[in-house]
Amino acid sequence: MSETILRLHGIVRRFHSGDEMLTILNGADLSLRPGEIVALVAPSGTGKSTLLHLAGLLEAPQEGEVLIDGNATKHLSDTGRTALRRDRIGFVYQFHHLLAEFTARENVVLPQLIAGVSRKDAEARADDLLKRFGLGHRLHALPGKLSGGEQQRTAIARALANRPRLLLADEPTGNLDIHTSDIVFEELLRIVREEGVAALIATHNDALAARMDRILTLRDGVVVPV
Repeated sequence: MSETILRLHGIVRRFHSGDEMLTILNGADLSLRPGEIVALVAPSGTGKSTLLHLAGLLEAPQEGEVLIDGNATKHLSDTGRTALRRDRIGFVYQFHHLLAEFTARENVVLPQLIAGVSRKDAEARADDLLKRFGLGHRLHALPGKLSGGEQQRTAIARALANRPRLLLADEPTGNLDIHTSDIVFEELLRIVREEGVAALIATHNDALAARMDRILTLRDGVVVPV
């Protein structure tokens, strides 16, 4: 298995804006190792979300290569990219996107069932994750009955449910108060270390970024250390 879980090499991403072509990423390089948690801090509009989408195989670059666990993805079919996302990548968005008709526990169980995990094992994993994020008493609550912070913690647990190799998060603690944010980050860090996950966290929270292994930013379309 590769020592580098995520590698972006020479990534170029351009978008049309009217008659103009905008270059958002211009030869961006990035590598993440197992058990490493890295902050991505950059102003809005500089390409943070684009970088996360490319790393998560939700978009494809015009130039360059995205490698997951040493596997090149440029020429994968849509089915192959979907399978790689399902099996290797966990996503946490700024907005939780929980399924409203399912309980917190069911939201964390469902992606595991889709991946072929038995219901018994899926429920055990869901219960463990939700308890670790302080939601042991809310397992059977529907999202509409959860607070915004509880919904976001459920979404983080869901992203970790299938034991991803790579975790990509966009402001994962943005909807949490300072105390809860600290607790969630410490537990997230513990899971990253224990399970050898590589985590890339986009955040505007400088204090949170300072607690991560590295801080990166985007400048003129390339990834640079802070």
